[in-house]
Amino acid sequence: MQGTVKWVDDVMFVGESGSGHSVVMDGPLELGGRNHGLRPMEMLLLGTGGCALFDVVTMLKKARQDILNCRVELQAERADAVPAVFTAINLHFVVEGNGIKDSQVARAVSLSAEKYCSASITLATGGVAITHSHETVSV
Repeated sequence: MQGTVKWVDDVMFVGESGSGHSVVMDGPLELGGRNHGLRPMEMLLLGTGGCALFDVVTMLKKARQDILNCRVELQAERADAVPAVFTAINLHFVVEGNGIKDSQVARAVSLSAEKYCSASITLATGGVAITHSHETVSV
């Protein structure tokens, strides 16, 4: 995996992934930014959620669950000192679908947390307290 981050001006940067996709990162107004993009730590948090949600959706599809909507709500805490690292993150999955089985959702969330999600497992091995929860809405 590779990527490049280029400085644009002030505290704005453009990152390009090895797959050719780009994203703008920018700082808040009070630090000279224009607030035109995500903060780098927000990207780290969203990337973790995306990695875990990818796992959960993939597993539920393989289990032939009829998913209509699925999201992960992220809550993170950061240290008050520099560096302001993540100290805790909760990933709360909300899965909605026709006849969705809560046991299948629980299993998918557990497997993502313990075996498949490279992002959350990387953060956990670095000392971040990662927790997972879920709710299942069967329609």
